[in-house]
Amino acid sequence: MRSMVRAAVVGVVLAWGFLSGTAFAGPQAGGFLSGLNEVLETGQPDVHKVGLFGTRRTVDFDKKYRKGDIIVKTGEFRLYYVIERGRAYRYRIGVGRQGYSWSGTSHVSRKAKWPGWTPPAAMRKREPHLPAYMPGGIDNPLGARALYLGSSLYRIHGTRYRRTLGRAISSGCIRMLNGDIEELYDMVRVGARVYVYP
Repeated sequence: MRSMVRAAVVGVVLAWGFLSGTAFAGPQAGGFLSGLNEVLETGQPDVHKVGLFGTRRTVDFDKKYRKGDIIVKTGEFRLYYVIERGRAYRYRIGVGRQGYSWSGTSHVSRKAKWPGWTPPAAMRKREPHLPAYMPGGIDNPLGARALYLGSSLYRIHGTRYRRTLGRAISSGCIRMLNGDIEELYDMVRVGARVYVYP
């Protein structure tokens, strides 16, 4: 019975890869195969692996942006990473709720894997239950990776909760699925330009 379940899971994963058209090409290929190996070894897919359940699509994009630029369109709940003039990877995101959204130009000042989180004093005042510090890990709200923006408190970071995408619920940070931010993290360099639009 267990082998049958295992085979069924592998079948679903393979079908997703072929139907999505992204799992076996480009930067997501390694993540997909890593996730598939997880299935073969344990019988349990790791949904945080890139290529299994990511939101990435390759799209035509405004040619005024350069390779490596990040463009966030909060009103669309989309983040774009320019891979070449006129082409970009598009990801679905969650954004800041009313009163906490923002726009402007920044840059990636730091990158971190499984970052720890220190809630700002103002946030702890609003939400007294928050800890003074939370170490990195699967339960940390910053998720698997974080890209820090300039000297601000804002980040582009991960989440394991797909239901938060397409919604304005954060305190200003931009959130992506863990698998998507892992991929973006590997492509983005410190110093990359970030444009955030309403």
